[in-house]
Amino acid sequence: MKYSVDVLRSAQKLLEKLSADQQDRVLAVLESLAEVPRPDGCRKLSGRDAWRVRVGDYRVIYEVADDTRQVTVVVIANRKDAYR
Repeated sequence: MKYSVDVLRSAQKLLEKLSADQQDRVLAVLESLAEVPRPDGCRKLSGRDAWRVRVGDYRVIYEVADDTRQVTVVVIANRKDAYR
């Protein structure tokens, strides 16, 4: 059963600032999160109930609600800015 993927407005704005090539790569990852919310290579973040997945130099930070089968994308940012 698939998860629904919601992107917060702040993350959507950051996504729109990326180049077209980088947007395509991030969107492909977001689509795959609907099938497998914790893919190989994802990491649990310490200090908060969130996960991150790498997309080149960018990080997608998201939260998973298994009871409602929902993935909420919180941040899409360059790795130097993602954890601030």
